[in-house]
Amino acid sequence: MVRLLGPQDRLLHTIERQFPLVNVLVRGNRITLSVDPEVEGGPDQLQPALLLVEELIQMIRNGVDLSDTEVTQSAKIVREKSGSPADLLSQAILTSRGKTVRPKTLGQKAYVDAIDENTIVFGIGPAGTGKTYLAMAKAVQALQRKEVERIILTRPAVEAGERLGFLPGSLNDKIDPYLRPLYDALNEMMDPEIVPKLLAAGTIEVAPLAYMRGRTLNNAFIVLDEAQNTTPEQMKMFLTRLGFGSKMVVTGDITQVDLPTGASGLQLVTHVLDDMDDIVFAPLTSADVVRHNLVGQIVDAYTKFDAERQRADYERQNPRKR
Repeated sequence: MVRLLGPQDRLLHTIERQFPLVNVLVRGNRITLSVDPEVEGGPDQLQPALLLVEELIQMIRNGVDLSDTEVTQSAKIVREKSGSPADLLSQAILTSRGKTVRPKTLGQKAYVDAIDENTIVFGIGPAGTGKTYLAMAKAVQALQRKEVERIILTRPAVEAGERLGFLPGSLNDKIDPYLRPLYDALNEMMDPEIVPKLLAAGTIEVAPLAYMRGRTLNNAFIVLDEAQNTTPEQMKMFLTRLGFGSKMVVTGDITQVDLPTGASGLQLVTHVLDDMDDIVFAPLTSADVVRHNLVGQIVDAYTKFDAERQRADYERQNPRKR
């Protein structure tokens, strides 16, 4: 019951917000749901609310640590009759140091399934949707299952407005700030004592995109992060590195391009490879954001602002003829 209700009954309040016409009464280990039959729409919410509570209980039995995200997404699945939340959101990808990595939204579940079923997957969506984190979890899982012999993590070394200047140290020291997020995620998913050994042995490689040129990557799980900052030429170069027994996941947010000039390779590739077999584009939206609730609202606000600005620019460039 404590795991179902959450700290300070936070999850209980989330359930009540999903079905505002349902009265939820908790006494000990018993939950009672009721509605006022005279309130319009009340009886229609009772059955979905009951099903939601049953699914949340099953998710707890499956080992899921519930949060607001799981409750909200489960309510959405129940309302849309898209299946069983306990089945869809209880799939564990990886367990490390007591922490389990699993998809938390329908979009993330579709993304993970696409990685399982295809050779090349593009995960495109805003910040906080778990694009890179889930891809790296699938890479570590594939390595542990011996489905691949190595993991290759790469991203373009493009400055996001800041000027790092002439950094001291070796070449690896200079590019380390760009690759640090990938190292951080690795240390979360694996024993930090093992990661340096795997890096030294070449079983895991973290490198800037420029290091991929001229190589053929066989029996590897390859993740390209921040792909919106690749040029079309770099994207073509990267995709043609694919070797036998390998799988590629490309992640990026086309609304946050940091390239100084020119088109983004990620934007272009959505048109070039749109209808090819074994290549899937898995879109993620603000509904899949699993960070603070404000992150999803911020993403929506910027999306709305950009749409209005584009419309204003179009109207200014194409005035109506009188």
